[in-house]
Amino acid sequence: MILPAPDPELPREGRVIPVAAPRLEGNELRYVTDCIKRNWISSKGEYVRKFEEAFARCVGAKYAVSCTSGTTALHLALATLGLGPGDEVIIPTFTMIATANAVTYTGAKPVLVDSELRTWNIDARQIEDKITPRTKALMPVHTYGHPADMEIILELARQHGLYVIEDAAEAQGAEYKERKIGSIGDLACFSFYGNKIITTGEGGMVTTNNPELAERAFLLKEHAFSPERHFWHQHLGFNYRMTNLQAAVGLAQVERFEEHVEIRRRHAALYNSLLKDIPGLVLPPEAMGVKNVYWMYSVLVTDEFGLTRDELRQRLARKGIETRCFFIPIHVQPIYRGKYDEPFPVAEYLCERGMNLPSGATLSEEDIHYIARCIAECQKRRT
Repeated sequence: MILPAPDPELPREGRVIPVAAPRLEGNELRYVTDCIKRNWISSKGEYVRKFEEAFARCVGAKYAVSCTSGTTALHLALATLGLGPGDEVIIPTFTMIATANAVTYTGAKPVLVDSELRTWNIDARQIEDKITPRTKALMPVHTYGHPADMEIILELARQHGLYVIEDAAEAQGAEYKERKIGSIGDLACFSFYGNKIITTGEGGMVTTNNPELAERAFLLKEHAFSPERHFWHQHLGFNYRMTNLQAAVGLAQVERFEEHVEIRRRHAALYNSLLKDIPGLVLPPEAMGVKNVYWMYSVLVTDEFGLTRDELRQRLARKGIETRCFFIPIHVQPIYRGKYDEPFPVAEYLCERGMNLPSGATLSEEDIHYIARCIAECQKRRT
């Protein structure tokens, strides 16, 4: 059975290291206070526009459209392309369920592809076999901050006349062959949930270099109000508007964008140096030519370690270390089970073996040394 055990309980007293916590040490409070003092707290305040423009620059895109979450960003992107019933969108089965749900919201069908063990991302070599006349888009996920193989994906899209939507919810600041994630596909979608590299608490963003797609996304996210007159709607729109308060936090976070990214990479480098010699622990990948931003510092626990992933999580929890299991693949989720009868062995292997260690920006070097020491002790005292 590949399903993970329930999350282990953490101590109620003493030292606890969370799996991720936001770092709010810039202008967040000043900007939010400004919103309140000036009485601009809805989606019409100036911080929304400033945040969109600043984020677009950070990811190398011409346009950015803010919205309420990473999930609504995915749905908005799909709706912007006009996807609906009868269409198919190819996604990895190893992903957070929002990827599949966003496709389902439109009435289209998520078509699943297994992952590759090298990067844990969608296996681009398997995509072509899943393309049918109903396929309209490819939606790779940059898993845990590591870019998918966009060169193959873009070429397949070109050959078959398909759109490419990057699910970049976990990949703020990542790069693929010197191109910034968020500027490669037709559209890209980001999340600003509290555990992401930069955060607005809840929130999302769609980025694109296509002015027509940007204009349509802006229209749809605001109830599709007609420019001709208010309360006049020619399209089915949504209320996916980000508030000025959230955008104020986002702008302050973006002002320190590179700092937030480098904290994750610095933490990963320290983890790598401390964990690389522990038998049975597979460290996170970073393929040649990409910049992994290590949204989560993720490891695989193999048989050589001497404990299962769930046993290791239990022991770390007793020491006050919070962890997370890997994503449970889409094809075994209760709401999708039975719709896919083929095997996805790599996704199932990752689900069974993978866990995320504490990765947030508030993590200290002392914390990482403590975590690594605890893992080593668990490995040595595995009986």
